[in-house]
Amino acid sequence: MKGGTIYLIFLGLCVAAVGALFTALMWNSFERAIDQRHWPKVEAVILSSEVAELQHDEFSPKEYQLKILYGYEWKGRAMTSEHLTVRPNKVSKQRAAITQEMENFPQGKRTSALVNPADPSIAILKPDSKAAGYSLWFPI
Repeated sequence: MKGGTIYLIFLGLCVAAVGALFTALMWNSFERAIDQRHWPKVEAVILSSEVAELQHDEFSPKEYQLKILYGYEWKGRAMTSEHLTVRPNKVSKQRAAITQEMENFPQGKRTSALVNPADPSIAILKPDSKAAGYSLWFPI
């Protein structure tokens, strides 16, 4: 075999490996989103909702994050959570984007939360998007 052929085979295998990795990650995200939709719904009350300013140091720009706290009851036990989704709450340089999110969850609002039955200390207000599953064709 020539060096060029070996190089092309290696390059093709690398592209296939990256595609397989992305496919696995996207499938995992899709499965998690589907699973969250089967978590039990409970009534929740927003206890506090505010925009927090974050700044790493004096030279970095200000960023904003929604700080939310809501209470819910699981099997007779009062619990609280700070998560909109299973990921940390979004950080943005645009205060208006976070303020708009905060307006969707004002203090005192009654809403529903999804509780992870395997770990009831994990509750979310918004399940993950299933978009990764619909985009699986791309890395495949």
